[in-house]
Order: sequence, then C-alpha cells, then structure tokens
Amino acid sequence: MVSGRRRSPELAPLETLVEAARGRALPLPQRLARLYGTLRMSAPSQFFVFSNFVSTLDGVVSLQAKGHSGGGDISGFSGQDRMVMGLLRAAADIVIVGSGTLDADPQHVWTPEAICPELAKEYRQLKYNLGNPSASLNVVVSGRRPVSLRLPVFASGKVPAMIVTTTQGAKRLLKQKVPDSVQIRAIRRGSGEIPAAAILEEVSRVNGGKRILVEGGPRLLGTFYKERLIDEQFLSLAPQLSGREPGDARMSLVMGKSFAPRDPLWGKLIDARRGSKLLFLRYSFATSR
Repeated sequence: MVSGRRRSPELAPLETLVEAARGRALPLPQRLARLYGTLRMSAPSQFFVFSNFVSTLDGVVSLQAKGHSGGGDISGFSGQDRMVMGLLRAAADIVIVGSGTLDADPQHVWTPEAICPELAKEYRQLKYNLGNPSASLNVVVSGRRPVSLRLPVFASGKVPAMIVTTTQGAKRLLKQKVPDSVQIRAIRRGSGEIPAAAILEEVSRVNGGKRILVEGGPRLLGTFYKERLIDEQFLSLAPQLSGREPGDARMSLVMGKSFAPRDPLWGKLIDARRGSKLLFLRYSFATSR
C-alpha cells in the first residue's frame, strides 16, 4: 500500500541485522547501496513474485478511515519506508495492485519516483543497470468495481498499464475511451474473485518481465497466498499499536482467506534491517511453482 505523500527528511542508512546469501546482488547505484545495503534477488526462469507492506505491531496495514487509509499513517510517513518501496518498484518489471488500492489513492502512479522523488535519479540508474530502463507495467485487478480510465495511472502516459477484469468488467471499461498505453484483459468468469494464477497468465501474455511486485490490497494478496504464488514478503514493521473495535474495518496483511490451524502458511526470515523507527523484515515462502 502506498505510504502517503507527506515527506520525512529522514533518509538515513538501514542497519543490516540478518542477511541470507541467496540470489544475486542487484547492481544498486552508490547512494542506494549506502542507504539500503545489498539487495539480493533470484533470477527466476518463470516468475519471482514478491509483496511489500507496512504494518503496525498488531498487524494493521490500513486504518480504512477517510483520509487515513494509506500506508503513511501506518509508517509514520517514514522516509526510509518510502526509500525501500521505491527500491522494490525499481527492481520490479511489473507492479500489481487491486482496485481497492487504486480507490484509496486514485491520483497515484506506481513508479519509484512517485513514492520517493528525492531518489528518482538513482532508481532510473538501477533500472538501466538491470537492462529494463522503461517504466514497470502497472497492473490493476478489478472484479466488480468501476474503474475510471481518466485516472493518472491510465491517462498520464507515464507507465504502460493493464487492467485484468471479468468479461462484464471489460464491457463496462470499453464504453470509455481507452488510452493507447492501456490494455484490458478479460478473465472468463461470471462472478467471484479473479484467480492469482490467471492474473499472472494474462501478464505473461503482454510482458516478458520476471520480477512481479504485489502492492495490495490485503484481499488481492490473500488470493496470491492462497494459491501459493508469493515467493517473498517484504514487511516494514512500525512500532505503533492501532487497535480495533468490534466491527472495525481496519485491515490486516491478508484478508478474505484463512490458513491456520488447518493449513498454516509458514515463512522463513531471510533478511532484517533496522531503520530509525521501523524494522524492515523479509520472509521467503514455498510456492506451488
């Protein structure tokens, strides 16, 4: 989820606590390497799917309150969290979000510089170093929600964009003027959620990228976890307690799916870094691929 636009001047280097030597080190520009350290990622033959969220100590990732539904209220508008978000977007070939995440921040475009503009030059250099200097494909998954093609992610031309929707959703979208940079892909199903595997299949038809970042929301992420399609979870842990009241709509990392006790989903801690306020964790998960 997007961390919000209020900016903190705090861009101090992270302190590495745990680092597993797996995958290859990405060619980070000097300033990013100083701020983050070494970032290793697998070079997959098919897909490497990873997610990034910020959470409170009691597991809340969105307050679901008007004007306070983004990740900024969770992270305390941390500059270090924005730095990491931008870094992961720069490393990704494709960024996937749900329509609920789009509704929460309709003016956003899922690029590194949109979340951390002070490091825009370094993010561009990293993408160039990775051999993919063009903007990452922004994918919006929408089942029933109406989507306006006049929003910046579609109409600005800053990113190539794709909407994965149902056949009914596609019919509604085609009544609008579709920008040249936008592709609409329909999944043949009458109702219900769109399977994560179907999303990846549609993405693979139009983009040869291997690294796929899922930024939310919690229901979309739950679908990916249910189908065992998340390789790694980046989790920024903020030292605040949100709390919940009966009937509270506040969201946790995964919504709409349950695992324990019948089918617990265990991850392995492979990386931990300490920021000025937040703890930056990274877990690996076994996938179905």
